[in-house]
Amino acid sequence: MTNVERINSSQQHFRVITPDRETGARTGILTTRRGTVQTPAFMPVGTQASVRALSPDEVMRTGTEIILANTYHLMLRPGVDLIRAAGGLHRFMAWPGPILTDSGGFQVFSLAHRRSVSEQGVIFRSHIDGSLHELTPESAIDLQLGFDSDIIMPLDELIGFGAPEPVQQAAMERTHRWLQRAIDRFQSSVQDAGPDRPFLFGIAQGGFIPELRRESAAFIAAQPVDGWAIGGLSVGESKDVMDAMLAETISALPVEKPRYLMGVGSPEDLWRGVAAGVDMFDCVHPTRVARRGGLFTPDGRVNVTASRFRDHFGPVDETCDCVTCTTFTAAYLHHLFRARELLAYRLASIHNLRFIQREMAAIRRSIESGTFAADMAAFLGRYRPADAEAAREQRRHWAERHAPARP
Repeated sequence: MTNVERINSSQQHFRVITPDRETGARTGILTTRRGTVQTPAFMPVGTQASVRALSPDEVMRTGTEIILANTYHLMLRPGVDLIRAAGGLHRFMAWPGPILTDSGGFQVFSLAHRRSVSEQGVIFRSHIDGSLHELTPESAIDLQLGFDSDIIMPLDELIGFGAPEPVQQAAMERTHRWLQRAIDRFQSSVQDAGPDRPFLFGIAQGGFIPELRRESAAFIAAQPVDGWAIGGLSVGESKDVMDAMLAETISALPVEKPRYLMGVGSPEDLWRGVAAGVDMFDCVHPTRVARRGGLFTPDGRVNVTASRFRDHFGPVDETCDCVTCTTFTAAYLHHLFRARELLAYRLASIHNLRFIQREMAAIRRSIESGTFAADMAAFLGRYRPADAEAAREQRRHWAERHAPARP
């Protein structure tokens, strides 16, 4: 039996449980070698083998079943050799559940003037010490196998919003060629088709051209991969554009494998993404805004450092069951942030992750009960997203920071 036949003959690792009748939403079960994941699922980001400010036990108590770690950061520090010597990433960071590792492509392409791209791969300088490194489709697979990741992502080429059409098409086509090289490396390295092998996903790109989005999705759907990721979104475009490109991509993806929308994690975007048919999400957003004092509530995000919370002696969110809201007052959190006490970051991060995981659980219940469309409308009608003008300004700064290097 060839490696391709072994991988294609593996056990059914994803099963749709309840499809919604009015939207593309569905519940499912993703079965990995380190446990099952209920979908739709949100993965907190543990960039450097740590969800910042939190212990693995605290992350797990928020309802998290799977986390994400970053190949780019881990290859630079502490390095794959040390992680392998520690017994793998799970033992190194004491996280017993599944781990998805990204390929490092997003971070590398975010380096802009510090990297150069060729058909072979990407050569870049470390943001830590300026040292020179190379990342190829093959080495990205080797690194993640060395980490002992449960879900592995291939190297792809990310293009920001506003790039010319030929640039978007060239990046998509290179991503496809790189995926085929990644598949070859993965299949030659992974001999076991049983429950002890990791999974390899493919990534659809295509920029912001509907035809390219559909083309890329159809390409990865035809490859021997275990799941489908949707990349290159939430990189400076408006939410309407993101939703349109997401719909174009999903329209070309069959139903039998998990769909993963990369880098999206605002509460309103989770509901909308699930409605489109997404099963998995990841984003630094919930913990990043938490460290700045931004806390999620059913009415929208609030800034706990604002003066109105100075003498608010109730919880930030009366409906929340997290340890932060059931133990501490908003006034105390306000004080911690004002005093720059480290406990502020931990308590705020716990709350935001618990809020997100409660929303994911509510989404799954609403799909199962047949009320998803109505429940989504109710959530979106109540929840106030972050100020649109501020969000546009943030997207503009993102696009400027991550613009490709000029020749």
